[in-house]
Amino acid sequence: MKLAHTLLALSLTAPLALLARADADAADANALPTSASADQATTSKLVYGWLSDSRYAYRPRALDDALSQDVFTRYLEALDPGKVFLTAQDVAKFGAQRTQLDDAIKSGELDAPYAMFALYKQRMGERVAYARALLKQDMFDFSGTDRWNYDREDAPWAADAAALDAQWKQSVRNDWLRLKLAGKKPEDIRKTLDKRYDNLQHSIAELSGEDVFQTFVNAYAGSIDPHTDYFNPRSAERFNQSMTLSLEGIGAVLQKQDDVVVIREIVPGGPAANSNKLKPGDRVVGVGQGGSGVMEDVIGWRIDDVVAKIKGPKGTQVQLDLIPAEALLDSKPVRIVITRAKVRLQDQAAKAKTITIPAMGAMPAKRIGVIELQGFYQDFEGRRNNNGDYASATRDVAKLLAQFRTQKLDGVVMDLRNNGGGSLTEAVELTGLFIDKGPVVQVRESGGRVAVEGDRDAGVAWGGPLAVLTNRGSASASEIFAGAVQDYGRGLVIGETTFGKGTVQNLVDLDRWPANETARFGQLKLTIAQFFLPGGSSTQNKGVVPDIRFPVSVDASEYGESTYDNALPWTRIAAVPHTQYGNFAPLLPKLDVLHKARSANDKEFQWWAQDVAEFRVEQAKKSLSLNETERRAERDKQEAKRTSRQAERKTLGLDLDPLADDSSDDGLQNSERDIAKDAARDKAAEKRPDPLLRESAAILADAVTLLGADRALSAQVLPEAQSAQHWTE
Repeated sequence: MKLAHTLLALSLTAPLALLARADADAADANALPTSASADQATTSKLVYGWLSDSRYAYRPRALDDALSQDVFTRYLEALDPGKVFLTAQDVAKFGAQRTQLDDAIKSGELDAPYAMFALYKQRMGERVAYARALLKQDMFDFSGTDRWNYDREDAPWAADAAALDAQWKQSVRNDWLRLKLAGKKPEDIRKTLDKRYDNLQHSIAELSGEDVFQTFVNAYAGSIDPHTDYFNPRSAERFNQSMTLSLEGIGAVLQKQDDVVVIREIVPGGPAANSNKLKPGDRVVGVGQGGSGVMEDVIGWRIDDVVAKIKGPKGTQVQLDLIPAEALLDSKPVRIVITRAKVRLQDQAAKAKTITIPAMGAMPAKRIGVIELQGFYQDFEGRRNNNGDYASATRDVAKLLAQFRTQKLDGVVMDLRNNGGGSLTEAVELTGLFIDKGPVVQVRESGGRVAVEGDRDAGVAWGGPLAVLTNRGSASASEIFAGAVQDYGRGLVIGETTFGKGTVQNLVDLDRWPANETARFGQLKLTIAQFFLPGGSSTQNKGVVPDIRFPVSVDASEYGESTYDNALPWTRIAAVPHTQYGNFAPLLPKLDVLHKARSANDKEFQWWAQDVAEFRVEQAKKSLSLNETERRAERDKQEAKRTSRQAERKTLGLDLDPLADDSSDDGLQNSERDIAKDAARDKAAEKRPDPLLRESAAILADAVTLLGADRALSAQVLPEAQSAQHWTE
């Protein structure tokens, strides 16, 4: 991980402390434990029991000295992935622990990982103090040939502190240069960076025993396989929230900025939105329970602690002391009372749009429906309780398909780009919307037993032309859906090869053993099975290969299942009988020719391909020049390219890029920008031109046109028995 990314990750996962608070006070208030608590010791033993038992884990590994060494390595990687805090001398101090961590996990006596974390925390503080001290020196000449080597993932540990000093000096110089190129004056640069490093210093002080425990247990879990994870009680709550697309609270997205929590977004339809009492940019400085409970000053708190105070059961009230966005921070706060409710996170639910493809020769224009699905979500508890209003990706997509049928659209594109998966049940049922009964996925358990999950409901929600758009970020449930569509010959898969995650995980509530009324032990997500497509192939490692391929934006050697050193290999099992709706092989060469001809004349598509190529070239460098003239030339080139493209869009009558007038790099981190404006920028980004989606719709329209115009080709691609699929009508 690059140093800049490491610092950013720290600022996001370990929120900022109160700047005015003395360092000594922060240290006293957040003293790091030297050993695990009683609950953590119990949790360690519970996790060991599950991960070492072949009845539960798909690929259990004995917790012995060999695995202990793996855990040791992964724990160091989790603490310091960029090798920018610890030295080789530090690592050597804990050499004896390489073969002793297995005993620590079994017994719950975790003094060693806590000691490692304590040294890591100390070294972080020293590094940040060094960075702040550099700002007082006159070291910001940018006329030489120096470079900042930011990619240290494969580098050896620095020999000593002096070696790290050299690395950090270049990092600080890069931070300074970025702000200078953005037009900042030296005194403003010094203030910005000193504040940035000071914020990081306080975030380090807030690292807690929970941080230690979760990081270490996940080093053990990750040694079993890449998708086994431990969630402490608070992390488990956030994970479940992401699956149900709902929460009980006020419906506001919060972000930490300096020492206060700021409202980033208001969730439509939630209590905050309905109250009209708060807005993006407002700062929360106090929280009280009920309509008249005691107010607590939350300035300087960790953001997760503030969120925990604001959230609560629906129907209850919470008081907030707010400093309006337009007021000074020392202004008198405004007190409001809001009644909590269950809030649906609609922004993450399935969405629909329509793309019109212009007429081609004598053929009329085609209208293609698009469904964007970010995840295969499901409210498991709501479904178990027969709650008719539970969140479900399949139910939401079915409603959108019903609208498409009413509108008599010519085809549907399922956009699964960057859809990381979710519920296996949803993947099966959503596939069932497009096939008339049949197997969707084969699931092989740890003992070798294979179960077939499939669609048992007759009929389809959409029987017409179908395409699935994927990229390297499409994983797990997305691959089940795309792979099944491909195996059935039900539609076209377009885009990039998918992630390659072909395993099934189950969430185990550790508080059930022993049963607890309150969350104490958290949850374990462990791999219990491997899935295979109806045709018998696994998506594991290889992913789903598209029928029509776009230029590769992320190489398989950089991202995906194949990059994990302990990922399961690809394999296959016997196929299960399933309907063959079509065979697109004879059609693909014709579609590819049309796609390449059209994309060659599509400015937005060509610009995207150019950007991908440039990104890959820059990524291969693994370092940045610290020569101001060189960096300014690079920046000016990017600015000129952005301006030129926007002007060309106007000339050609293309949709304008809503972010074209934004600076390409202002040198600021997320926590340093205006949060309300930053949130608005994110919303605007959703309206940026999307040439890949448009081209996918055009490819599907091509297929409909070709099959409708050529009966012989249609008979070859679509068997007569499947004419009910309406591809040629």
